[in-house]
Amino acid sequence: MQTNDLVSIQDGKAQLHLHQGQTKAWDSLQRFTFIIAGTQSGKTSFGPWWLWREIKHCGAGDYLAVTATYDLFKLKMLPDMQTVFTNYLANEGWIFQAADRVITDGKTRIILRSANAPGGLESATAKAAWIDECGQDDFRLDSWDAVQRRLSLAQGRVLGTTTPYNLGWLKTEVYDRWHRGDKDYQVIQFRSTMNPRFPIEEYERAKATLPDWKFQMFYNGQFTRPAGMIYDCFNNDLHIIKPFELNKKWPVYVGIDFGAMNMATVWIAEDIDKAAYYVFLETLEGSLSTSEHVKKAMERSQKLRVVNWAGGSKSEVQQRMDWGSEGLSVNEPLVIDVEAGIDRVYSLLKHKQLFIFDTCRGLIDEIGTYSRELDDLGQPTEKIKDKETFHYLDALRYCVQQLEDSYSLVDDPFANW
Repeated sequence: MQTNDLVSIQDGKAQLHLHQGQTKAWDSLQRFTFIIAGTQSGKTSFGPWWLWREIKHCGAGDYLAVTATYDLFKLKMLPDMQTVFTNYLANEGWIFQAADRVITDGKTRIILRSANAPGGLESATAKAAWIDECGQDDFRLDSWDAVQRRLSLAQGRVLGTTTPYNLGWLKTEVYDRWHRGDKDYQVIQFRSTMNPRFPIEEYERAKATLPDWKFQMFYNGQFTRPAGMIYDCFNNDLHIIKPFELNKKWPVYVGIDFGAMNMATVWIAEDIDKAAYYVFLETLEGSLSTSEHVKKAMERSQKLRVVNWAGGSKSEVQQRMDWGSEGLSVNEPLVIDVEAGIDRVYSLLKHKQLFIFDTCRGLIDEIGTYSRELDDLGQPTEKIKDKETFHYLDALRYCVQQLEDSYSLVDDPFANW
């Protein structure tokens, strides 16, 4: 007989000892079930057993186990997967093949991957997936989309297990859908103390010493606005809107963030009568020639009154020249300083003048994860965390700088900080 606090194995049969939160996830029939809970509450240890049950139900084939980073894969997911499949369930013939990062019994493969290498998720057609620490910054929207694509043929189920870390796609694409009553989604939230092994004294110590936002996220599994969030005035219910047909007379502005693999554009239409601006289109494309990028941009601009194209940093003169040689003139942004550009976007949001179509999922996700690094005392610094990864937001900054009224919104450009 083998046993620990979660499971006991006797005569080749597993007996799980689930707490109330785990039981609710185990019993969930929804296609997308997410445990968003406090630290050390029994999320990751539960994942392999859920996946094993899906394999028993769906049969031989490929399955996915994905975590946020390679370090988390090595230190957390892989040990838990090996404990369950190659230890407790060794009699079923499961082995770990390190070279391919798969666990297999000869008929079924569990493909183990990290989300910050999303290309590794594109090689399988899977029947179910467990995604761990999917609330972390490194688990981006494109990885979540890749997981769903791999499951599309089988309409496979997903278990997500994480503590909340930001207000990105996990909030807008999962929690908000569930909260609005989407029948495909189930969100289960519980405190760290739902785990009977978690010391109540440690929970109370964290409550007494941590900032409330951090305690609510990391120990209660609740979404709050974290310290350092740059666009902290952004309100999903206010700023995210359903698409509508644009007035063909409205001027349109396009911001471009150049990149060989991540060429981003953001398109804004201006309602002159209401002094309101609507982000109605976003694109992110790579591995195309300048000619191909320009052709696509021109095709998208048909039947639109585009009055300004702007983009690139001050040093990206050649990129603007290359686009110009292909027939599309791109202006250098009026304001090069990043902080000044952030302030103009912030002002439009604060004054309820900038709205985003809910189809612009990448931009919305980036707004929810765009933050400043924190110092040792948990206070925001001036440095933007992972600044080079926010392509949509860079394009948005370049675009907003062209809007005629964006400079007169506030007398003091730092009044909102």
